[in-house]
Amino acid sequence: MSELPFSDRREAGQALAKRLKDHANRDSLVLGLPRGGVPVAAEVARALNASLDVMVVRKLGVPGHEEFAMGAIASGDVTVLDEPLIRRLGITEKRLQEVIDKERRELARRERSYRGERPYPQFQGRQVILVDDGIATGSTMRAAIQAVRRLGVESCILAVPVAPPDTLNALAADVDEVICVEAPEDFRAVGRWYLDFGQTSDEEVRQCLAEWFESDDGLGAS
Repeated sequence: MSELPFSDRREAGQALAKRLKDHANRDSLVLGLPRGGVPVAAEVARALNASLDVMVVRKLGVPGHEEFAMGAIASGDVTVLDEPLIRRLGITEKRLQEVIDKERRELARRERSYRGERPYPQFQGRQVILVDDGIATGSTMRAAIQAVRRLGVESCILAVPVAPPDTLNALAADVDEVICVEAPEDFRAVGRWYLDFGQTSDEEVRQCLAEWFESDDGLGAS
């Protein structure tokens, strides 16, 4: 029976957690992609008794058509580019660099906003579960995967409530496991599969993280 549409990100996270139950109590690190992936990740971390943190990723939008991704950047100075698309659209190196520089500034701002002075968690040798509220093209998730691989994780699981099958297949080779609640053929857009897909605010992200950092189950510097 289909679980679509989800009422909101919280319900989506609960549905996703059920698919991840075999990974409970394994000292996993659940990383939400801000903003929308964080409330989903919080539900997953709570259900799995896992640690919660964020992996900040910024889409590189096509100039003039910013909703279309030509790549992404992530924490750890990771840049992923769709080179064929960039060439096809005739985007100059100068214009591309302007977009990258702009998004790097925003990425740095968000990291300061979400983390403050809190240290990064320990990545080396851990199982990481990367969570978003959904995937469309996969560029931002691919950047996040590359970032955690550079940080020396033992295994990387991609976990999302909804995504198109072709995108999941394309990302599968980059991770150890893919968990997805629903993969509709007629995908179109992530928001189509939620009744409430209102924008998640920076304050909501900070609140989700604060609940973990300030509790005994929060990851702190562990």
